[in-house]
Amino acid sequence: MERPLVELVGATVYFGADAALDGVDFQLFPGEVHSLMGENGAGKSTLIKALTGALQLSSGEIRLDGAPVRFHSPHDAQLAGIRAVYQEIDLLPNLSVAENIALGSESRRFGLIDRAEMRVRAHAVLADLGLDIDPASLLGRHSIAVQQLVAIARAISTDVRVLVLDEPTSSLDQAECTELFRVVRDLKARGVAIIFISHFLDQVYEICDRVTVLRDGKLVGEYLTRELLRIDLVHAMLGRSADKLRTRSRLHVVDGRREPYLSARSVSVGSGIAEADVDMVEGEVLGVAGLLGSGRTELARAITGIDRLDAGIIRVQGAKEGIGGPRTAISLGVVYSSENRRAEGIIGDLSVGENITLALQAERGILHRIRPSRQRELALSWMEALDIRPRDLDRPAGTLSGGNQQKVLLARLLALSPRALVLDEPTRGIDVGAKVEVQNLVGELADNGLSVMFISAELEEVLRVGNRVAIVQGGRIVDTLPSDELTPDVLTALVAQPESER
Repeated sequence: MERPLVELVGATVYFGADAALDGVDFQLFPGEVHSLMGENGAGKSTLIKALTGALQLSSGEIRLDGAPVRFHSPHDAQLAGIRAVYQEIDLLPNLSVAENIALGSESRRFGLIDRAEMRVRAHAVLADLGLDIDPASLLGRHSIAVQQLVAIARAISTDVRVLVLDEPTSSLDQAECTELFRVVRDLKARGVAIIFISHFLDQVYEICDRVTVLRDGKLVGEYLTRELLRIDLVHAMLGRSADKLRTRSRLHVVDGRREPYLSARSVSVGSGIAEADVDMVEGEVLGVAGLLGSGRTELARAITGIDRLDAGIIRVQGAKEGIGGPRTAISLGVVYSSENRRAEGIIGDLSVGENITLALQAERGILHRIRPSRQRELALSWMEALDIRPRDLDRPAGTLSGGNQQKVLLARLLALSPRALVLDEPTRGIDVGAKVEVQNLVGELADNGLSVMFISAELEEVLRVGNRVAIVQGGRIVDTLPSDELTPDVLTALVAQPESER
């Protein structure tokens, strides 16, 4: 029988009195793609951090090629050929693509960095990924999707034996995912062992050979992907049935008409969005579907005052309003949640309570500070209402799971008592259970009269949550249709249809 390349035996990690990982056994073989599945907080990140040297095991051991090893730092794990690419890109946007790929392993000549050799090496690695990118170009000028691929290029630029991909496709479109999977299969053929973490079940079943499921820090089971039904996988992850997904909100109708709270007409911003018309109706969820780069995010930023309009009119409750910025938008009851939780959302070093009350305090101004006791009362009420876990207001928000961080962001916005809520990828990178909770919450908010825009790359989710779907293509809203008239296949075809064929 083939010997595992990597084993975790009885792996246990304590944070205080709580076991984030509790006696878990895990095996990874050469030349396989192995998915690690579970809800946020199940122990996936803890296992990965232990394997890559970022955390020390409280008990148990790690074996490499059958021999016990102990990694005191990520550098130790990298020297052993274990590399990780995380969902939140940790590259340096102020450096070139080549410098980022070579970071920590720069080519040198006569004691100086050999930039020409660095660019040659970077070009070769990028070519292996099918990317035609100038290695000398500044990383920060590229899209998040390209930056994600550069992070993967950096990981495989060294002699890698184990590659951890943590949500690698969260910012990639379908074509880029196809290219990435080509690279993954090539690495697999070379004998590289790959841990693939994703909340996209379709991708898990497409690329992975085996699945290990964790729940509450414990091992639930290890399965061959081809032998595991999807419904059984979801049940293993949740420990309960997932068939209670909310479909859509109940539409609010006033005098036979559905009243838009916010209307945008002929809105244009740079090259991102052009002559867009959109209505956010009270008591309705408007789903927004489009390929990566289609203008989904630009639309959201335009109607919420993040980006200044080049042309067009925005009306709030029928009155023409000049939304000159986010502060004005908030005063009109229009709030926005960015797709980039790390850069434009959670402030990781602040506590959960401080993050929840941050926008409310900013709205009131520094001269009208909220009393500390009132801050805690407000934050605790939202923590309980949205079931944010753990129930610790003083815990740094950056230490929460992705799903709970998203709930903290929603709590921050809801504390402002908004009337129109624009959510850009609110379920990206969070597990199945947390997705259900966020989707249910969105439906409940619409039932209570809010106007909600819900942007997601997952078209089935857009259909499940939205009452209508706006299809964005090439910076334009090409159609808006009732969700009841669409299926996932039909919506996929509409999103991908060339504009010349419309």
